[in-house]
Amino acid sequence: MPSLTVNGHPLAFHMDPQTPLLWALREAANLTGTKYGCGAGDCRACLVLVDGQAVPSCQMSLAQAEGRVVITIEGLSHDRSHPVQQAMVAEGAIQCGFCTPGLVMAGAALLASNANPGDADIQAALTGLCRCGVYPRLLRVIHRAARVMRGEERIAAVPAPALRKGEEGR
Repeated sequence: MPSLTVNGHPLAFHMDPQTPLLWALREAANLTGTKYGCGAGDCRACLVLVDGQAVPSCQMSLAQAEGRVVITIEGLSHDRSHPVQQAMVAEGAIQCGFCTPGLVMAGAALLASNANPGDADIQAALTGLCRCGVYPRLLRVIHRAARVMRGEERIAAVPAPALRKGEEGR
């Protein structure tokens, strides 16, 4: 029974240890913010932080995640207050939203290790596929989030959209 810490909570998964972490998070832990895209790790919609590193969860088994610390988009901030999340909204970089969790997690991992990334650093870190084409905005997003994290700028709070009845678990 693989055990790991997910979003600060110890969890034991009663699943085959070879189950991809993505499916354990979505199906057993009901953390559906992590998206399935390609199943090969290329689209990066399924990115989570594992011990602080951005990892495609479709490519990591529960056995490989054993004893590690995993942060999903739900655990990055419970109130959407992480600077990358705020900057995504402020810069209008969210379109359909499918790639958004992976891009946010990649940006958060980058800024955790590099407080002042250049354009090349951002482009190297944010390689996820976005069908809506928000790529030009992503540079502005990460630069702005970096300024917020360094205390050079504030982003006015953006209220979370109200959920319609039946959307609570999505």
